Amino acid sequence: MTGNESIARGFYEAGGFLASSYPGSPTVEILDAIKSYKRGYVDWAPNEKVALEMAIGSSISGARSLVSMKHVGVNIALDPLMTFTQTSVNGGFVLVVGDDPGMKSSQNEQDSRILAKFSNMPVLVPSDNREAKEFTKDAFWISEEFQTPVMIQMTSRLCHSRSVVDLEPPLDIEVNGYEPDVSNHAMIPPYTHKKQYEMNERIEKLEGFSTMSSLNKLEEKEGADTLVITSGLLYHNLKELDPQVSILKLGLVYPLPKEQISKLVKQYKNIIVLEEMMPFIENELKTMGVECEGKKYFSFTGELFTEDIKKGLSLAGVMQDEISTEPESFSTPERPPLMCSGCPHRPVFDLLKKSKVTVVGDIGCYSLGLLPPFEVSKINISMGASLGITRGMRKAFNYQGNNDPIVALIGDGTFYHSGLSGIVNLAKSSDKHDNITVIVLDNSTTAMTGGQDTPSSSKYKETDIDLDISSVLSSLGFSRITKVDQFDYQKTKEVFEEEIKHDGLSAIITTRPCALKYKIKEQHYYVNPNVCIGCRNCVNTNCPPISMKKYSNNDKLKSYIDPDMCVGCSVCSQVCPVGAIRPFKGGQ
Repeated sequence: MTGNESIARGFYEAGGFLASSYPGSPTVEILDAIKSYKRGYVDWAPNEKVALEMAIGSSISGARSLVSMKHVGVNIALDPLMTFTQTSVNGGFVLVVGDDPGMKSSQNEQDSRILAKFSNMPVLVPSDNREAKEFTKDAFWISEEFQTPVMIQMTSRLCHSRSVVDLEPPLDIEVNGYEPDVSNHAMIPPYTHKKQYEMNERIEKLEGFSTMSSLNKLEEKEGADTLVITSGLLYHNLKELDPQVSILKLGLVYPLPKEQISKLVKQYKNIIVLEEMMPFIENELKTMGVECEGKKYFSFTGELFTEDIKKGLSLAGVMQDEISTEPESFSTPERPPLMCSGCPHRPVFDLLKKSKVTVVGDIGCYSLGLLPPFEVSKINISMGASLGITRGMRKAFNYQGNNDPIVALIGDGTFYHSGLSGIVNLAKSSDKHDNITVIVLDNSTTAMTGGQDTPSSSKYKETDIDLDISSVLSSLGFSRITKVDQFDYQKTKEVFEEEIKHDGLSAIITTRPCALKYKIKEQHYYVNPNVCIGCRNCVNTNCPPISMKKYSNNDKLKSYIDPDMCVGCSVCSQVCPVGAIRPFKGGQ
């Protein structure tokens, strides 16, 4: 199983009832895996805050509940989380967070262990997929035993790697039901003061439990004068090297087993902490008065592989830095992500690039507009931020006497995730002549994370929910709204030019669905080399099937369309000035 599948299996075996999430790599597959067990209630929420609140409601009602999200999603959910951790849990509550050392698919690299301590909740860190399943079950037990929410910290590599997992039958756990308790569920000043003391007492009890717990594992090596304290996948990387050290592998990294560690460290000359990202364990130990080193030898950012650990231990004098006899390795050429063939975002970026307008981007597939070959948007901070940033830029531009138009991009998933408040801010506080154009890229799915539904997906499937983005914009204060099919290139160009020039606030909704999610494919197009003049207008749309090649009897490079990749969006044909690109008909 993958780590994500193992978490799902642990939820199932623990008798979990409700699982909620907002899709975000690396934890996105957890919910789909839980769905496959066809037990309990599983739901995608419009954002992480709502997902967490659903799990809170289920937990308060006595049901074992799990919420999963990537590390930046915790930022969205932190407001209710920081208050919920003050309460005494009824049904077990587990928060699974996927951290991303090295930022393979994230805009930052943050360490969720710090947020767990900040919110007074214990953290379990599995080292492999067997532990991921077992720790999920343990987390529910700890949650109910100590009446606390519990965090499980995963990392990208552990979420997606595979290892053997033993399967067991699920527990039959009843939903206890809701018992009104204002002093526990209404966190207002008359009750919150007492809760601070209760949280402190809970952490002290967990500290005692950690000392006795089998979640932590000590491996002593005879003759070793160095103790390495580590957790997670790094334990296995360290074991591959088999250094002359004893190892304390922590499964429960907060709170630490202080009593056990205080006695243990006296037996060793050197204490080394091996952990990715922030020096969380290292700082906890130093606060206890333990002399140790960690980030002195290991990087504070990125993943730590066996070669990184070996270099660090060599610096610490624990291993010999052997001269490698292996041939010099060559770095793998970078392979930047590309928009799919037929991606509806491509003509949008082609037009925006030609317009040379200031564009503020957002999170989603359209983030690729930052990168070559488009390099259109220059700003991308966090989900939904494009709208507020655009408002602030407009104010600063106006003050400088700069009337240049500004375009804000946002996808339909992000629109509902965290864009609505920004939309309200734009509609209610923009001056009459503020030149701001909001382009909502409505491809009817959360495309970047695997094609999960959004409230706009109702156009393509039967559902009781039918939210129309233009109606939402109108109800929130937008009066100038235009819908356009961006595969109608000329019409889209005219709309973009008109709205960008408009002296005021306007919105454009592009309506083409995700080609990958909905498998939309028309008859492919081909190039007639005898008509093609090699102007590269089609190539400049940056569609993957299009390239330049030499045809027989032609010395000049002409464009060529790979028929196996083309989905027939027709944009290349529309930008061709001489009509050399045509739809394929059988027999041609």
